[in-house]
Amino acid sequence: MKAVSVEEAVAMIPSGASVMVGGFMGVGTPERLLDELVRQNKAGLSLICNDAATPGKGVGKLFDAALVSKLTATHIGLNPKAQQQMLGNQISVDLVPQGTFVERIRAGGCGLGGVLTPTGVGTLVAEGKRQIEVDGKPFLLETAIRAQFALIHAFLADYLGNLAYALTARNFNPIMAMAADTVIVAAEHIVPVGVIAPDHVVTPAPLVDYIIANG
Repeated sequence: MKAVSVEEAVAMIPSGASVMVGGFMGVGTPERLLDELVRQNKAGLSLICNDAATPGKGVGKLFDAALVSKLTATHIGLNPKAQQQMLGNQISVDLVPQGTFVERIRAGGCGLGGVLTPTGVGTLVAEGKRQIEVDGKPFLLETAIRAQFALIHAFLADYLGNLAYALTARNFNPIMAMAADTVIVAAEHIVPVGVIAPDHVVTPAPLVDYIIANG
């Protein structure tokens, strides 16, 4: 793990990269990293996140700046700009049921090829997907999701890179930290090793590549 400035961290992300961003409607989203993505104008991003947030908040800032080319998410209903860009064919959108979404990311983090789920069987969701029968019941094979980068928000990080989260801001962050080639963390507080009790560590240090220095 290495501590870097937010400018240095975002400079490592090329335009067109696949990027996972933690958060749920902006809660638990690394805002400083998103602000810097906008400032450095990293365009053509393949964005993987739970939702499109709202204009001016969370990943909504990326749609405000028209930096997204592809979105994989569970819903976009509260962001009219994302909806307009989808309807105008400015972005492609892959909407995934939320449980399926998180399990596909978990599979990516665990080195699995995918998951079997009954969700979507017999609906439009099943189109073009392999269907597998288990004990007489049909399941869809949903492939694993990984990304080149994961942008993570944590409440606490220690000097090694161990992370702890606060309440609902935890959401998708720990899962996404497992499923990306490079993990960049913005933590509210950076503390000495030992301040986070071992049984309170949610994301262990070996998963973290960079932490944004405070200030």
